[in-house]
Amino acid sequence: MAIRMAILAAALLALALSHGAMASDPSLLQDFCVADKLSQGIYVNGLACKDAKDIVAEDFFFSGLHMAGNTSNKQGAAVTAVNVAQIPGLNTMGISLVRIDYAPYGLNPHHTHPRSTEILTVLEGSLYVGFVTSNPDNKMFTKVLHKGDVFVFPKGLIHFQFNYGPTPAVVLAALSSQNPGVITIANSVFGSTPSIPNAILAKAFQVEKETVDMMQAQF
Repeated sequence: MAIRMAILAAALLALALSHGAMASDPSLLQDFCVADKLSQGIYVNGLACKDAKDIVAEDFFFSGLHMAGNTSNKQGAAVTAVNVAQIPGLNTMGISLVRIDYAPYGLNPHHTHPRSTEILTVLEGSLYVGFVTSNPDNKMFTKVLHKGDVFVFPKGLIHFQFNYGPTPAVVLAALSSQNPGVITIANSVFGSTPSIPNAILAKAFQVEKETVDMMQAQF
């Protein structure tokens, strides 16, 4: 009986570990798997590997994070991504990077990264940042950050950054996926194609249909 229980416990542990592994980027089985841009139509929970004989140093290189993003938009923020689309060598590495520029009073609006935790470092300026926990608590954690400060946004949770100061701000953030994805809440809800029926949105947000029409018109 003891042996059977030990075998059952080992099987349950293996199942739990395998489930955890499936919840993150695929692990490396070799030194690297440089994404083959000529095989964009082939996906194996990631991108197909480039032939080893064709790999060059440029597959692991990107230049441009010294350049400020264009913040002349409604939100006053610009994201410069460095993920597997920019560096093919990131394929299967489980990591990526972004630079975010904020105009004075600029906002990186409420969004989530479905495949990634984010750790953010302020390079210039000050930010008011926060994230909200999942149902049913929906507790918000916020912090004012200054140059050199670091903050973590847990995987999948809604978060934001707001430059409350009169000067521009810049951050560098690392993400725990080669392709973390981003779901901007307002865009997804009010700007989907085709649109979510306004009667459904009106009931979800407990507002009049006219209010929903006004919101959808912004996107």
